[in-house]
Amino acid sequence: MSSRTQSVDTPAGEARITWHTARKARLVLAVSHGAGGGIEARDLQALAAALPARGVTVALVEQPWRVAGKKVAAAPKVLDEGWHGLWPALTEPGLPVVAGGRSAGARVACRTAAALGAAGVLALAFPLHPPGRPEKSRAEELLGAGRPTLVVQGGRDPFGRPEEFPPGGAYTLVEIPYGDHGFAVPKKADVTQEEALAVITAAVAEWLTALEV
Repeated sequence: MSSRTQSVDTPAGEARITWHTARKARLVLAVSHGAGGGIEARDLQALAAALPARGVTVALVEQPWRVAGKKVAAAPKVLDEGWHGLWPALTEPGLPVVAGGRSAGARVACRTAAALGAAGVLALAFPLHPPGRPEKSRAEELLGAGRPTLVVQGGRDPFGRPEEFPPGGAYTLVEIPYGDHGFAVPKKADVTQEEALAVITAAVAEWLTALEV
């Protein structure tokens, strides 16, 4: 596995892609961060470390607002513009691209997947609603992705626990026991942090293997 960083100009400003390249890649998994952090998130780093050995090139995407050093995420429309603007760089290897992200990044992937022709959507810690506000549901974004979708959700995520997700949607949901919005697990939990991350990488790898691309 090799890694390199690429800057990409978009209508929303300069974005950055850190490529973790598989030797014989069959697809690209492009994943972006949420509104409260960057690509150093534990789940994104775990995927970048584990998947290239399984034939998946992982592209960790930093949105323009993050590259510019801003502390507050841009508006959804601007986030989508940035994602559209960097998509051609993600398709440059000539492989199918699965669009993904955590939290706000997952919302971007869902909103843009159909228009960009993504092979699938990976939604990590999808923010189904603001904490304590289940009536402010964002289920329409998830249900409207129009592509095969995997949701990976912490069992105690205040932005939406697994049992809160609407039944019958065209998506697969994997629960990470005890995980919060950042997939952190308490020290007293039955699973360790490393085991929780291993569940994430295994579930994503299995889903990508089964994906028809």
